[in-house]
Amino acid sequence: MNVRLRNLTQADLPTVMAWRMRPDITRFMNTDPRLTPEGQQRWFEKISADPTQRFWIVEYDGVPIGTLSIFDIDRVNSRCSWGYYIAETDYRSLQLATWLEWNLYDHVLLTMGLHKLCNETFVENKYVVQLHKLCGGHEDGVLPAHICKNGRYYDVSVGSILREEWLAMRERYHYETFPFPEEPA
Repeated sequence: MNVRLRNLTQADLPTVMAWRMRPDITRFMNTDPRLTPEGQQRWFEKISADPTQRFWIVEYDGVPIGTLSIFDIDRVNSRCSWGYYIAETDYRSLQLATWLEWNLYDHVLLTMGLHKLCNETFVENKYVVQLHKLCGGHEDGVLPAHICKNGRYYDVSVGSILREEWLAMRERYHYETFPFPEEPA
């Protein structure tokens, strides 16, 4: 599998904006944004200066296919949260999803040395809730009626994995590694 992760750049903004407004992408996200190029530029400038966030583009054979991010990086409590989506539907697969998740576990819990990696997933997104469990994470609980979108409330599954849990199980898994790029200067 020829997958590469690279830092999000300004040149990626039109593509990410188009992805982020697609209903199939936003269906299980907290918001359904109406983005503009100017708004995307402001967002990019904000996240580029924010040490608590990292955004990467996922490429397959050189083709941008989605995003992967960590946010709420908390060095005091040694944790962060994460999310991703594969926008290009031809590239979606269980293998890619599990390998991305395991690579992120390696990056956050081993390379960055954080203690805990957290996630929040709409309960309706059953496949992703199950995917996190398949990858070794666990569901810590459910937040009832936690997100309101278009007048409807959604329950949110809260999950996590701890460094020691990942260290105890990672040798069981066989996966291709995708190196993370150096932090931008």
